[in-house]
Amino acid sequence: MVLGNSRCMFVALLGAPNVGKSTLLNRVVGAKISIVTPKVQTTRTRIVGIAMRGKVQIIFLDTPGIFKPRQRLQRAMVEAAWSSARQADSIVLLIDANAGLTEDSCRLITKLKDQNRPTIVALNKIDLIKPPRLLKLTSSLNTEGFFTDTFMISALTGDGVEDLVAKLAESAPTGPWLYPKDQLSDVPLRMLAAEITREKLFLQLQNELPYSTAIETEEWNERKDGGVRIDQTIYVQRNSQKMIVVGKNGTRIKSIGSVARCELEKLLERRVHLFLHVKVRRDWSERPDHYRTIGLNFNA
Repeated sequence: MVLGNSRCMFVALLGAPNVGKSTLLNRVVGAKISIVTPKVQTTRTRIVGIAMRGKVQIIFLDTPGIFKPRQRLQRAMVEAAWSSARQADSIVLLIDANAGLTEDSCRLITKLKDQNRPTIVALNKIDLIKPPRLLKLTSSLNTEGFFTDTFMISALTGDGVEDLVAKLAESAPTGPWLYPKDQLSDVPLRMLAAEITREKLFLQLQNELPYSTAIETEEWNERKDGGVRIDQTIYVQRNSQKMIVVGKNGTRIKSIGSVARCELEKLLERRVHLFLHVKVRRDWSERPDHYRTIGLNFNA
């Protein structure tokens, strides 16, 4: 789409796990398109968020947190993050200001330096840190002599976020928009629905349930009354995990389904009939078809 002097750019959001990339994406887009939980490595694949600022379309790529992977799924997630960085016009490295320069963040900075990619650094969660510590961290990063710009932001409250977005918009090259003006993401609704349920699952169970849980939207059937019936399967690796998800007399899965359905109805703006099923699939994290479903490279 061409609109006068329209401009368009891709921006990859990189960072260690739980630095606030998904929260920032939701903030700049103005809608919830990426799930957020306290559980590390919540984002498993690249999520595209589209932000409009005047005649500039900024396509943000929310990526999985980058860390030292040990398993196949983790390797695929990290590869997805670096793949997004290679495709982007600009990179924003998020660092949790409260946590400081962790081992994962330092490793990330080193690799970006080796690739000689121009990078903006954004110190996030400034609402949780006192000014003297923040200034010390900023000074330490500036001595790297690598980052093109440094921003102090709070993705949660919005402080400093528009300054960062304005800077990105200034550098956007001239070119046609790649998405309609009112489109917020390219994530298929079936995948977004599964992600919403996965968020509610993690929020309710937290440390009770291992990270290795998957959700797939198996059926999406339009109803004559304008509503939609959605059938999803929650995959776990052991029977004991299934018992945790289901809960006593099915109370836990009913609660998860209830909150997920409410959010889906707000998203879709219509009645949703959500049916959740739990299956034990011990090898789900080693199945190529699952990786294809969530957009990851099985052989990463």
